[in-house]
Amino acid sequence: MTTVLLAIALTIFSPSFEDGGLLPVQFSGYGEDFSPELDIENLADEAKYLVVSFCDEDMPFTDEYCHWVCWNIPATDRIPENIPSGAEIDEPFHAVQGVGYGRHKYRGPKPPFHAKHHYHFTVYALDAELNLPSSATLKDVKKAMEGHILQEATIRCWYQKE
Repeated sequence: MTTVLLAIALTIFSPSFEDGGLLPVQFSGYGEDFSPELDIENLADEAKYLVVSFCDEDMPFTDEYCHWVCWNIPATDRIPENIPSGAEIDEPFHAVQGVGYGRHKYRGPKPPFHAKHHYHFTVYALDAELNLPSSATLKDVKKAMEGHILQEATIRCWYQKE
């Protein structure tokens, strides 16, 4: 199956940081370690569910190291900050969180020493629900999304321990 991207461009942004900017400490493993708000614009009417992932682009030996993956989020224009931990959540919406950074929750940046790492949040708009166990990894989610992605957008940030 092939992915079908719609002509309308999905956009995501956060009121907490600028695209390409510093992720504030409260969203890091050195702070409160909770997820930032993500606002979504131009979501296609056909979108039924969202997937969000948060990955480190600078981990050695891998293209991207997943800190968070959450799927079956009902189509919405806002993913609020501080999504609770758990394999399945019911607030602020029902969704499944897979294994990212070894846990079923958002895990913020915690690069060693004073190394600067680059990260990205990606939101995928899907035309179908994903039937995956919470033990799924980002790789599993990406495979299950094949042929169901209507739109996707990415916002980037960086973090460095002070």
